[in-house]
Amino acid sequence: MSSNLELTYYIAIIMSEDNQKKQDSSEENVEKSQSPKEEKSLEEKLKESDDKLLRSLAEIENQRRRFEKEIKDAFEFGSFNFAKESLAILDNLQRAKLAIKNDENLKTNKDLDKFLENITIIEKDLISIFEKNRIKKIDTKNKKFDPNLHQAMSEIEDESKDTGSILQEIQSGYMLGERLLRPALVSVAKKKTAKKEEKNQKKEDK
Repeated sequence: MSSNLELTYYIAIIMSEDNQKKQDSSEENVEKSQSPKEEKSLEEKLKESDDKLLRSLAEIENQRRRFEKEIKDAFEFGSFNFAKESLAILDNLQRAKLAIKNDENLKTNKDLDKFLENITIIEKDLISIFEKNRIKKIDTKNKKFDPNLHQAMSEIEDESKDTGSILQEIQSGYMLGERLLRPALVSVAKKKTAKKEEKNQKKEDK
């Protein structure tokens, strides 16, 4: 019986060693079968890294463009405020020129024309500087009222003009590039018939 136990024990050891060899062989086969997958995974990782790099570069480019736009907007905003305030200089110069020209006491002054000529030169130089910096006067002559460019200060009955036609410019308007710097203050034409229709409409409403 002791010899049978020893034989059984010996057989168990042999079977255990055989199973270990089969397991080792199986693991080697698994490793061999997985190696191509690992190589493919490495390629995928490289591709993912390339994609991330491209996305990062694209984001950096977008940030650069946004930064440039912010700088441009800030510069234009500063230029806009400066240009708007500078219009007051031209306004005051033109008012002074008109006041001097209509002053009865100065009309007899022999140097009046020369003085007005000097003011006109300064006025033209200032307008030239404005134009070089994309500040241009809004044209109102023979124009129809445009709420995007003009501000109506009054309506004048005029049967010879179409309703909404600009009759008078009260204050000049200006553009800074494509942006409205200041609307032109104007008086616009209005038909008498339109006024009567308004009265009739009010009576009907009552």
